[in-house]
Amino acid sequence: MTHLPPPPADLLRDAALFLDFDGTLVELAEHPEAVAVDARLAALIERLSDRLDGRVAIISGRPVSGIRALFGDPHFAVSGSHGLEVLWPDGRHTRAERPAALDRIVTEMKAFATATSGVLVEEKPLGAALHYRAVPAAEAGAHDLASRLAADAGLHLQTGKMMVEVRVPGADKGTALAALMQSPAMTGKRPVFLGDDDTDEPAMIAARALGGAGVLIGAPRDTAAAYRLESVAQTLQWLEAATESLAA
Repeated sequence: MTHLPPPPADLLRDAALFLDFDGTLVELAEHPEAVAVDARLAALIERLSDRLDGRVAIISGRPVSGIRALFGDPHFAVSGSHGLEVLWPDGRHTRAERPAALDRIVTEMKAFATATSGVLVEEKPLGAALHYRAVPAAEAGAHDLASRLAADAGLHLQTGKMMVEVRVPGADKGTALAALMQSPAMTGKRPVFLGDDDTDEPAMIAARALGGAGVLIGAPRDTAAAYRLESVAQTLQWLEAATESLAA
């Protein structure tokens, strides 16, 4: 691991900004439904979108519908389900096809959660996840089950912080960033991506490959990011300062 400096305040000048959600803009919670977008965050994203002429997108493991519900009717692009669906700036919503095997996978995950107190199942349009933040001892069992289900169905095994997910293959946050960079507002700009989890690494790599940079949120670890911020609180403070620098 290499020590990474904090991002400079002017990093967003002539940039396109891509933001992970959980663990980056909001603190992680035991269950995704426990998270809310407060007035400060909603206003911050609106100001960023205004100062960057619409060059703001959220790239999340949550489905697009989940991000839309949290932000109301967002005036920015959203990629959900780890790049498998995109709400484009012009209002188009593209999404991969849901495989029938996910219904069986959800059933088996729910049976595991019923037998393992504290484990939660998150159903998504294109995947299903086991969250074991409340019961870390369930990690091995959750990963064993998800690995088997993914292999049996020919689906992708996605790991993350205190969770494991079985989802449709063929995309990740890096492919989502690269696709969104083709939209008219973002073409020719430098991509800057902020994220905290290993699911965010493909987007860090894609941002770097396109002449931009990644910003890791949280504890030091091996990463393709060029900069690091300590926490969600520090991230919001930096974004607010960067927003003000764009007005100067």
